[in-house]
Amino acid sequence: MTIAKKINEMMTKSSWIRKMFEEGARLKAEHGADKVFDFSLGNPNLPPPEKFNEILRDTVDSCGLGDHCYMPQAGFPQVCVSIADYLTREQGLAITCDEIIMTCGAAGALNVIFKALLDPGDEVLSPAPCFVEYGFYADNHGGVLKMVNTRPDFTLDLEAMGDAITAKTKIVLINSPNNPTGQIYDKASLDALGQLLSQKSEAFGHIIYLISDEPYRKIVFDGADVPSIFQSYDQSIIATSYSKDISIPGERIGFAALNPATTHKKEVMAGMALANRILGFVNAPALMQRVVAGMQGMSVDIAEYQRKRDLFCDGLADAGYDFITPTGAFYLFPRTPIADDVAFVTALQKELILVVPGSGFAGPGHFRIAFCVDDQTIVNSLPGFKKVMQQYK
Repeated sequence: MTIAKKINEMMTKSSWIRKMFEEGARLKAEHGADKVFDFSLGNPNLPPPEKFNEILRDTVDSCGLGDHCYMPQAGFPQVCVSIADYLTREQGLAITCDEIIMTCGAAGALNVIFKALLDPGDEVLSPAPCFVEYGFYADNHGGVLKMVNTRPDFTLDLEAMGDAITAKTKIVLINSPNNPTGQIYDKASLDALGQLLSQKSEAFGHIIYLISDEPYRKIVFDGADVPSIFQSYDQSIIATSYSKDISIPGERIGFAALNPATTHKKEVMAGMALANRILGFVNAPALMQRVVAGMQGMSVDIAEYQRKRDLFCDGLADAGYDFITPTGAFYLFPRTPIADDVAFVTALQKELILVVPGSGFAGPGHFRIAFCVDDQTIVNSLPGFKKVMQQYK
């Protein structure tokens, strides 16, 4: 075999998201892009705020000889200060630049955190449904992903979480607002989770860290609030990016933020800084660091995503679909009318509708719709959604 056995195995289990995206490319070539309704990929379709373009132009024009050189492993100090100042207001506690490390997106942040914390065989617990790549990230660093089912409304099942924690558990990884469900975990649940992790850490004689993957933090609807994990548990780290909220996923820029109350703060920060280098990231992109420093608190027009959500929800409800209206992110996760979600997704493909089976997120019996698309794609797809549902009614 030419490639590594492990990579070959991973390729056979690779993301349903990418499989459907590739199928979409084939169908568009065959039928024409306007005839295919592709909801497979969470690729933001709103333009970045105009302020982004303004800061980008000013940054490029003002760059000097030293602005493209290496920097401290955690990132430009002035950028970390800008982010820390904003997080102090957002999280409700004093955060300094010493708790920030700039990364190549949220995926880069999670890999840096896992590299710094995991020993071979350590377990990462995640509520399911969850983002499929978490398993690959844990495996990258010798860890093992264990998924714990949530409640029917996709809120945390703390009893199940408690039962799943063992002496091997090193990290509990949450994602709120959640991909694929759009659920936000409320403060009461996070407080209870923090208490649970404190008890389990004491029982097993080692710290269990709580990591929150938050690229959708600003994409919330109906006045919803995303509580701070820092307020609920001291041994916690945020991993996030600017990919979704200001629509720049291709720029690969994000950060990790460590709770200032973390017990071994200096060691954890030093470990993440080293991991940033030895994983090959070295530094987050210098140009984008300077740009996002001036974008703190900004986002695209979230009301546009809420409007798209409502347009889709109205159409799906009319067609007879069963779903929980998401309070955040830009995904819907309806139930399939049959147990075999892959078969139902295949039936939708015959109507040139591309969605992702819930099995790809450890959420069988559902399918994911990414509604970050133009309005016409939503409107024109609804007759096909209705036709397929009628086949199973």
